[in-house]
Amino acid sequence: MSGHSKWATTKHKKAAIDAKRGKLFAKLIKNIEVAARNGGPDPDGNPTLFDAIQKAKKNSVPADNINRAVKRGGGLDGEAVNYETIMYEGYAAGGVALLIECLTDNRNRAASEVRVAVTRNGGSMADPGSVSYNFNRKGVIVVPAEGTDEDAIVEATLEAGAEEVNDEGETFEVISEATDLVAVRTALVDAGIDYDSAEASFVPGLKVSLDAATATKVFKLIDALEDSDEVQNVYSNADVSDEVLAELDA
Repeated sequence: MSGHSKWATTKHKKAAIDAKRGKLFAKLIKNIEVAARNGGPDPDGNPTLFDAIQKAKKNSVPADNINRAVKRGGGLDGEAVNYETIMYEGYAAGGVALLIECLTDNRNRAASEVRVAVTRNGGSMADPGSVSYNFNRKGVIVVPAEGTDEDAIVEATLEAGAEEVNDEGETFEVISEATDLVAVRTALVDAGIDYDSAEASFVPGLKVSLDAATATKVFKLIDALEDSDEVQNVYSNADVSDEVLAELDA
């Protein structure tokens, strides 16, 4: 997961003005709508909505789009939002485990798009439970490395429930129990430390180290999945070293 996180950060910079931004906006808006539907349209009383809005703002989603999504999700404008979350499991090259989270209003379409993306890119679908056992639901907060350091983050968040802080190069990942996410995020803000995103995520237990050739295949599959409007998040246990990432960038 950490390797793909770094890779995603690199790609985001290079692709900031291409068509993928539109897809990212759509996924962020969908997150807001579902959070507002499930917990109400008031971000002060709905931490999941608050974090979804903050992530959208960090990714430059226009305020009007955000406000409309909150109203739609909260049922304030008469439109119905009826997405369901579906998890699929699979394998990529090198035995890398994949958890594929869909947010969709059409279960059959989502299943078809996931299966096509996986099988056409060298992967295979897996039975329910055969992959998910290796992942734990955790709170994950991404903090820009610029302007802070690991010691400051640990000092600010340890008592709030942070379990570990991982150096991902240009960012730090702060891991906690999902139930401690709000407390850890609040502790960062109170300490004056900015963050890019805070959300419940799936973190792998055992990771698989990849060489450049295998990593290329895995990233190609993940890119194909993320290109689907039905797929909201892709979690993997791929572990790609800085050396391998440098080789790929070259």
